[in-house]
Amino acid sequence: MLYVALLSASPIYADNFHQISGKLIRTASDTHPMASPASSNKIKHKHMNALCKEPTARKDDLKTISNGQLTIKVSSHGAELCSIFANEKEYLWQADPTFWQRHSPILFPIVGSLWENEYRHEGITYPLTPHGFARDMKFTLISEKPDEIRFQLLSNEETLSKFPFPFCLEIGYRIKGKQIEVIWEVKNSGNKTMHFQIGAHPAFYYPDFNASSEDRGYFSFGKAENLKYILVSEKGCVNPSIDYTLKLTQGLLPLNTHTFDKDALIIENNQIHEVTLYNKDKKAYLSLHFNAPVVGLWSPPTKNAPFICIEPWYGRCDQVHFKGEYKDRDWMNHLKPGDSFNGGYIIEIHD
Repeated sequence: MLYVALLSASPIYADNFHQISGKLIRTASDTHPMASPASSNKIKHKHMNALCKEPTARKDDLKTISNGQLTIKVSSHGAELCSIFANEKEYLWQADPTFWQRHSPILFPIVGSLWENEYRHEGITYPLTPHGFARDMKFTLISEKPDEIRFQLLSNEETLSKFPFPFCLEIGYRIKGKQIEVIWEVKNSGNKTMHFQIGAHPAFYYPDFNASSEDRGYFSFGKAENLKYILVSEKGCVNPSIDYTLKLTQGLLPLNTHTFDKDALIIENNQIHEVTLYNKDKKAYLSLHFNAPVVGLWSPPTKNAPFICIEPWYGRCDQVHFKGEYKDRDWMNHLKPGDSFNGGYIIEIHD
């Protein structure tokens, strides 16, 4: 059984739930101080570029676990899942830089973009690039079993210059049959309440991809009714007051080369907790199961890319023009000193 944190929110401002030391805790978010001025005291650091490197995983960084039905490979660079091999084929995108040079990065301590790539906390303004820094840092292997592997990242001088909260982040992968359980644990090792987001960004090959055809297959979401989604509108941020209807036909969303012309589709407010990708013949190819309150669906716009991303998020990018306190961003998680957050999701490969 996968234990994950459960969150619920109004369309704009989140009331936050998180699992702390086995207990479900609810904390109401504060009012957004939208007019709060940004501090002129901005943190700058000589190591800023070290946290923004392009992915550099090498073959000797990879750890492999297999059970006869499924084989996965994970890099210590970003604790990133780099391969899912089953049914005599590769399911996970192999990071061709022509389209997108990542496989399945971990998004921490933010998901998406901050307005103007900065945030304010206790009178100080910090710079932070989209999706945070964990995906580009070296993790330490702390556990390796035949069916499970686990990595750890500890806060240090570099992370504290951009994210002033001591933390321990553990990322695990456990395989059973043709399922991969992705395990996240965030521990607050500091003496103040920690505010953060965490999310996934796995990319999967389209089944039976044909570049000359517009059709790409289908999505289902475990329900027949239409869904609501929002779009990125300016500088990587959103206006959640403007939403759109995702129309399903017999519970299916047809996918084609124009589905993501306006970039990612962001589905909020716990509308769905599973996504299944089907081939063009409506045969199930793979599924993601999650309890995250937000999920992003994305393929690079206008590139005719051979992959699609299904992204469970405990978080989301800023609202456009947001200048409030970091802790008051939408879809934030809050941890008291010594507490832990447990989350994750399951990837299921179909025959």
